[in-house]
Amino acid sequence: MSCVVAVVGATGLVGRQMLRTLEKRGFPATKVLALASARSAGKTVPFGGAELTVQEATAARFEGVDYAIFSAGRGVSRELAPLAASAGAVVIDNSSAWRMDPDVPLVVPEVNQAAAANRPKGIIANPNCSTIQMVVALKPI
Repeated sequence: MSCVVAVVGATGLVGRQMLRTLEKRGFPATKVLALASARSAGKTVPFGGAELTVQEATAARFEGVDYAIFSAGRGVSRELAPLAASAGAVVIDNSSAWRMDPDVPLVVPEVNQAAAANRPKGIIANPNCSTIQMVVALKPI
């Protein structure tokens, strides 16, 4: 499997960690896009032993993207995640924007990975960080 991955919020702490994790795990992406605000466009972030040039996150940037990983805040996710999904990307959102939407599965892969298959809006949400740790620990019970 090879695909195109966009990391939205690539210049933030979580976005940079997402890039490091993709790199460390050898995720089979043919292309990785670093997306962020207009203010961050033109900056660079490390990836794959090189530097990715950050591009402004706009609807047009999601054409041809298979997976869009969002960690740019609720407002950005509310605005751009549906556009990324309508362009064909599977959106994985790390903000609070979609957590309570009944048409967006709330997924912790170690606990309920199968729920990610049913995504009517093309978006997958995850709970906040402390909840993730708790449900992973509680699953065996």
